[in-house]
Order: sequence, then C-alpha cells, then structure tokens
Amino acid sequence: MTQTRILKVVPTLMCGGTENQFMALGRLLDRSQFDLEFACLRRWGPFVGELAQLRIPLAEYRVSTFRSVQALAQQAKLARQIARRRIQIVHAYNFYGNVFAIPPARIAAPVVIASIRDRAPYLTAMQKRVQRYACQFADCVLVNADAVRDWLIGEGYDPSTIVVIRNGVDMSRFDQAPAGDRVRQELGIPPGAPLVTVVSRLTRQKGIEHFLEAAAALAPRYPDARFLIVGETAPSDRPYLKELTDLAARLGVADRTIFTGLRADVPDLLGCADVAVMPSLNEALSNVLLESMAAGAPLVATRVGGTPEALADGEAGLLIPPGDAGAIARAIARLLDDRELAGRLGRAAREVIATRFSVERMVRSTEQLYMDLLAKKHKPRKGAAA
Repeated sequence: MTQTRILKVVPTLMCGGTENQFMALGRLLDRSQFDLEFACLRRWGPFVGELAQLRIPLAEYRVSTFRSVQALAQQAKLARQIARRRIQIVHAYNFYGNVFAIPPARIAAPVVIASIRDRAPYLTAMQKRVQRYACQFADCVLVNADAVRDWLIGEGYDPSTIVVIRNGVDMSRFDQAPAGDRVRQELGIPPGAPLVTVVSRLTRQKGIEHFLEAAAALAPRYPDARFLIVGETAPSDRPYLKELTDLAARLGVADRTIFTGLRADVPDLLGCADVAVMPSLNEALSNVLLESMAAGAPLVATRVGGTPEALADGEAGLLIPPGDAGAIARAIARLLDDRELAGRLGRAAREVIATRFSVERMVRSTEQLYMDLLAKKHKPRKGAAA
C-alpha cells in the first residue's frame, strides 16, 4: 500500500493543549497508511526530543515576523520542500502555523487543512482578519468544539469548510490506581488533608487568581486543605506567576498553596485530588478538563467555550460562571462536604471520556478526514473524460 504523505506545521513543540493533541495524533496514526513529517517555526520544546525518538522528521522555518522578506523566503522554501517530498496533505495548527503554511501549501499540496483550537482571545483584530484570509485557501478548517465552530461562523468563515473533531484522551494513562501516598509525601501534604487541584498553563486567561481567592474563602472552613497549582509558565507569563504568588501571600494562603511547575505525573495528581478545578475565563475544549474527567476527579469547571459539550452540570461535574471566586468556593465546598456526590460525579465523568472522548476515536476520525479530503481531490470532475 502506498503511504499518504502528511506534513504537520506547528509554531513550537512546547507542552500545551494543542501540542499534546497533535503529538497524540502523531504517535497513533496508522504508519502503514500514513508517512508523517513535522515542520515548526521554532525548534523549541520538550516534544522535539520525542519526535527524534519516534524518527519523525522535523524541519525548522525560523521566522521573526511575517512582515519581512525572510518570511517570504521561508514560505518559498516550504513550498519547495512540499513539492520535493511529494507531500499530499499539509495540516497547519493555530495562528502562526496557519498564516505561515497555508499559502505555500496551497501552491504545492493537493490537500491543505487549517486547525483553530480556541476562540483566540490573545489575537488582535488584525491577526484574526489575517488568519481568516489565509484559511480561505484551506480545504478544511478543523476545530475541536462546536463553540469554536459557532465563533468562526460569526467571524465570517464558510460553515461548509468547518469540521469538528473533539480532543481525545488516552485512557490507559488513567487506568492505574493513583500514587496518592507518594504524591502527598513528596509535596509535604498531610495525610487526610483535603486536596484541591488546578492543572493549567499559568496564563491570564486561565483565571488562577480567582482560584486563589476561592482558596482564601475556604481556608477558615477547611484549615487542613491544600491547594495545588500544577503547570508551567512560558517566559512571557513569568510576571503573571509573580502576581499569583504575591496574591497568595496577601490572601494569607501562601503556606497552603503549592505551585509545582510542570509535572510528568498529572494522572496521579488528578487521581488523588479530592476536587479538581478548571477556573478558565476562555477555552475551546480543554485537554485538562478531559484529563480530569478521565481521572475520575470530582470536577468544578467554568461554563466557557466547549466545556458544557463534555461536562453536563450536576451529572459529570459542577459548572460555574467564569471569574466568580465565590461560585468556585461554594462548588468546592459542596464536593468536599458531600463525598457521595463527589464520587458519583467522578465516575460519571470518567464514563463520558471512555465513550465519547477517547484518543482512538479522535485518531480514527482524523485519519478518515484525511482520506476523504484526498479522495475528493482525486475525484474526476463532472464532464471530464473517463
């Protein structure tokens, strides 16, 4: 069988929601059917090493700004490489990947796919217009939630080109019993102390300050509780991390709040949490939300973006308004006080992931999309000679 050649174009290979999804796809694509390569704008992040271990080629196209001769030269280089490697499908991700790769890919590849995986609160109005223009040349705009699809339609995208394939979770990572005793001992958490956990990149849109305010409100009622904040900070967000640590000190919860930084044992951390919290102000369909559900963690999450598409309020977790520290505190208290409810919601959440959000479903759906788009390009036009 002749393999279909695919090139994925990504900004960087850092550990984020989008990166985790395209890496999961890269690991699990049927190698007998697909030959995969990657291109990036910065050879930066921990997944660079994993691609090398997997023997997946990675090329760098370094661009400092799109408004430069250098950017045009790199786009021309990409077009030549697509043609030389006989790439059949170019799949670009997020603003920088889409704007850089779609125009040259349209010239050189039969199928071009854009991915937009959030509602882009960080983009300027001009950047949104530029991305919309670039995506007009893609055969498909792939999104991970109905909320993103609806937003794009409101922004003027063609609905007929938008396809929704929701994020997937590797359930095998959450099948083992969590190493709760090890985690607590390592982090200095007393046995039996209530553990309330946030797993998130530390950026402003994640609403961590509201979680800290909720922690301060809960502290008198639960004097032994510990509040865990797990996640890395990009260099540009380090001032925000300083603001958070200063806020914890001002609120009087610094001694019971633990900033762990990036951790590799997220399944264990979520699995031993008494309550997991997602206080985000803006999301599409959060990987952390899905992973918390896969771990069976009793979950409090803000009603933003695609979150209600996965988490039904009162059935698989508790939904609250974004930016409302009081609502976060009340929902956490409800789950800490009613362990029967917490257990029921956690079990239901895990079942939702197993049936609707498995990584296998995500991979197979994406593979089918690739083949359908390629077959469409090879289908003879009406009136053409047989």
